[in-house]
Amino acid sequence: MSGKHEQAPTETIDVGGTSLSYRALGPSNGVPVVFLTHLAAVLDNWDPRVVDGIAAEHRVITFDNLGVGASGGSTPPTIEEMASDAVTFIRALGFERVDLFGFSLGGMVAQVIALEEPQLVRKMILAGTGPAGGDGIEKVTRISYRDIARGLLTRRDPKEYLFFTRTPNGRGAAKKFLARLEERTNDRDKAISIRSFGAQLKAIHRWAKQKPADLSSIHQPVLVANGDSDRMVPTENTVDLDRRLPDSRLVVYPDAGHGGVFQFHEDFVKRVTEFLSES
Repeated sequence: MSGKHEQAPTETIDVGGTSLSYRALGPSNGVPVVFLTHLAAVLDNWDPRVVDGIAAEHRVITFDNLGVGASGGSTPPTIEEMASDAVTFIRALGFERVDLFGFSLGGMVAQVIALEEPQLVRKMILAGTGPAGGDGIEKVTRISYRDIARGLLTRRDPKEYLFFTRTPNGRGAAKKFLARLEERTNDRDKAISIRSFGAQLKAIHRWAKQKPADLSSIHQPVLVANGDSDRMVPTENTVDLDRRLPDSRLVVYPDAGHGGVFQFHEDFVKRVTEFLSES
């Protein structure tokens, strides 16, 4: 297992009779970092610089959960079920201990895994995400549909609006990010279905309406990150996570939105590799 995100073969594994798609790269030893992805994302939505940067020193696993991309099954409408499915996938690969990198929706899934299966998780990176019941998270559906429509009208990728600020810095970062997502030309993943996208939106909406969970029982070290102007999961949720997690550190990137960790990928990768390497 080595190479880059651009060439990493897409593999499948049978999980309880359902085929799940994944890619593995980086060293074949050590605690793997399992990436948990954002709303509507498939394997090709991960920033190659972040994947390759972390995989330079740590084993990285990216995957499509049930019903997403080329994976079989149907996408459940709750974060809790997504977390349970992710744990089943991790165990099917034979891992007994992992690090989790959860971005946006994936960060919500990661929190549930840490609460429900604490022995499985060594460390976590939570980016562009928030806790259950977090402020403003219920607006994700409205903002997503509005910016998808805006993207269609302007013939632009909605992620330009959803992930980045509209300042000169933000616009430049969006252009570079979207170009990086096109670097892989062979064996690309299937786009998410409308049905699965709808199920994910339902799950996020339910998460937003839940009572806040007691995060004080998550004793694993956590790196919490976001841009200072996140429109999808307002940045105050990231600050709230940092305040409520017993062993966390916070990084907030300036003039950056939901995709702040992709805009500042060099700094983010450096922080992540240092964080994961600490004993």
